[in-house]
Amino acid sequence: MQKVQKVIIAGGGTAGWITAATLSSQLGSLIDITLVESADIATVGVGEATIPTHKAYHRLIGVDEQEFMRKTQATFKLGIEFSNWGDIGESYFHAFGQIGRSTWMGDFQHLWQHANTLGCGGELQDYCVELKAAKAGRFGKDDKANVNYAYHLDAGLYASFLSELSQQRGVKRVEGTIESIEMDSENGHINNLVLSNGTSVKGDLFIDCTGFKGLLINETLGVGFEDWSHWLPMNRAWAVQTEGKQDIPPYTKSIARDASWQWRIPLQNRVGNGLVFCSDYLSEQDALQLLTENLEGDMITQPRLLKFKTGKRKKAWFKNCVAIGLSSGFLEPLESTSIHLSQIAATRLVQMFPFNGMDEALQTHYNTYVDGEVKSIRDFIILHYTLNRRPEPFWQHVATMDIPDSLRHRMELYTKTSIAFQNDGDLFRVDSWNQVMLGQGINVEGYHQMGRLVKDDNLRKAFNELKHHINSTVIRRQLTCPVGVN
Repeated sequence: MQKVQKVIIAGGGTAGWITAATLSSQLGSLIDITLVESADIATVGVGEATIPTHKAYHRLIGVDEQEFMRKTQATFKLGIEFSNWGDIGESYFHAFGQIGRSTWMGDFQHLWQHANTLGCGGELQDYCVELKAAKAGRFGKDDKANVNYAYHLDAGLYASFLSELSQQRGVKRVEGTIESIEMDSENGHINNLVLSNGTSVKGDLFIDCTGFKGLLINETLGVGFEDWSHWLPMNRAWAVQTEGKQDIPPYTKSIARDASWQWRIPLQNRVGNGLVFCSDYLSEQDALQLLTENLEGDMITQPRLLKFKTGKRKKAWFKNCVAIGLSSGFLEPLESTSIHLSQIAATRLVQMFPFNGMDEALQTHYNTYVDGEVKSIRDFIILHYTLNRRPEPFWQHVATMDIPDSLRHRMELYTKTSIAFQNDGDLFRVDSWNQVMLGQGINVEGYHQMGRLVKDDNLRKAFNELKHHINSTVIRRQLTCPVGVN
């Protein structure tokens, strides 16, 4: 097998430069990295919100938080507020923090369920600092040490930030449009990318970051697509930016509407807005009107329409090509996982880098990891839809549709026993599953009886003290700059 020395990344944007930044920061002294992109090709992604894994990723690649936030107009994010998702008029919060205090015997929700029978449980959200701080607007640069948080950011500026960082670390950027691809006639591997100006870019390993079309993995190598639109039928999105707000909430807003849901993502200088919708139930024009009628502030850009299909590539790594970003698949941005999926795919590639050539066992191992994580995220997103109780035809459809067996098992287990779990490949923790299942109104029939092992008075005292501690922690916080860059 041919040893791998030259890595070619086809396409820039967020996925391309995440891949370049990851490889150059970890393996830059061992490999040569070239990224090919065209200034004439616009990026597709509107992902402007992240999850807490973003912090760990930045530590890995050596990013200074203050510089990053300043250059990407970023703000802090403590979670997502979901409005009208269970039913019209209801809301709940998916916070990033720990809920209460668990034991080896069982997680906190079991104690909380028992405490409610004693009249002292209250709301699950009473036991999460991040949730309380988010709703109170009390979070900033002085609070970060003991809080689990992520960011809102400008995805275009983030790609530029990583581009500068990567090129400082030796990544070579080649400007040009890929016109054709030359193959090895013996093994079917990619040999060269031929650009419109005649330049030939030769490599050993090719990373496909060309977006939905998958120029390498799909159009050249013919790796098929696993369609999940029967579970997640949203297939369009309007995106637009509005003027910035003086008061910047440290959380994303997700508002369910007729056959659609709207996002609001506050940055330092503007607000990112969009409406994800299903064109089978809502026309593009009606969706645009629905979005513009519900904007806060004046538009500063023209609305942009995006079309997509939910699903994944059947193999993210095939022959000497690895698909990262939209070329590997798409999940709607309901839980802000798009940027994470590029980061974890690039990180997995570092861990399983094919120094000695394209080994089939290594590729299978990589694909297994990628498939497991994306399917778990898929199930988590479907959960929001299948538990709704809204009356409109679209929402009734997704509430009664068939769901994956893996999700059905989670829901049945939680309904009967209040047990939530996190498998090795799962991104979302027990606290996340708890918040969404209960927030969407799942009916729980039973729970672990470990609370009965504690005297009632002692349990009441413990719950009251925990609520008091969390409330006082939030109240003691100073109302600091929510962007944390002053």
